[in-house]
Amino acid sequence: MLYPMSFMVLLTFIVGFIAVRTRFASVKQGHVKARYFKLMQGQDIPENLLQSTRSFNNQFEVPVLFYVVCTLYISLNIESDFALVSAWLFVAFRAVHAYVHLTYNHVLHRMIVFWLGIMCVLALWVNLLLLRA
Repeated sequence: MLYPMSFMVLLTFIVGFIAVRTRFASVKQGHVKARYFKLMQGQDIPENLLQSTRSFNNQFEVPVLFYVVCTLYISLNIESDFALVSAWLFVAFRAVHAYVHLTYNHVLHRMIVFWLGIMCVLALWVNLLLLRA
C-alpha cells in the first residue's frame, strides 16, 4: 500500500507544479493580475488557469479517503492482493483523470474515470471491513 500511496503523492505534486506554472504564465502573459490570487476573485480568468487550479484541488478530495484506508491496511498489518490491485487502479484512474482534466477536459471522460476511481476506494473500504469482521 505504501507504493500506491507514494505514487498518489507524486501525482499531487506534479499537478500542483502544473497549477503553479499555469498561474505564473497567466500573470506573465497579462491574462491575470497577480493580486487576483490574494482572494482568488475579482476578475475573469483563463480557462486553463481554472482547470489547473480545480485539478489540483481535486487531489485533496477523494484521495483523502484513499490515504486513510491505505494507512489502515498498513497499520493493521492487513495484506490483500485485492486491495493492492484496487489501490493501484485508483492511482491509475486518478492519473488519467488529471490528464483529461489538464488537457482536453472532456466532461464525460473525466466523469467515467472519476467514478471508476471512486469504485476502487469503495472496494478498498468494503474489503477492509470484510477482512476485519
